[in-house]
Amino acid sequence: MLHRDYILEMIAEFCEAVTRALRHALEGGGVESCAEVESQIASVLDLDPMLALSLEPDSLVSMMVLSGMGSALAEYVAYALSELSDVYDELGEENLSKLRLAQAAAVAESFGCDLDAVPEGFARLE
Repeated sequence: MLHRDYILEMIAEFCEAVTRALRHALEGGGVESCAEVESQIASVLDLDPMLALSLEPDSLVSMMVLSGMGSALAEYVAYALSELSDVYDELGEENLSKLRLAQAAAVAESFGCDLDAVPEGFARLE
């Protein structure tokens, strides 16, 4: 029960921080706001931000599996990466956009998530 409560609290905090950073990025916050989203994703996976988001899609999935938290966080991470891809695309950062979308797709496929679905914690963002 405590483990479940911990995970739910961690997801709620992650969603709040990512929502705030994505909103800022979409409102013209630019690359700095994207870096905050990336930092939140790495943090929730307990990985170094520079390492986590430079990983090839399959390697990111492997790290999520090894963390033991992958299945609980997958839909949230996949959604955040997909949204981040859209922001990078709007900023003209084509390579980063493609990498984030590939990472999102790999996470969604590996953990059985629907990339078109908006996780409950991100409903306010939509």
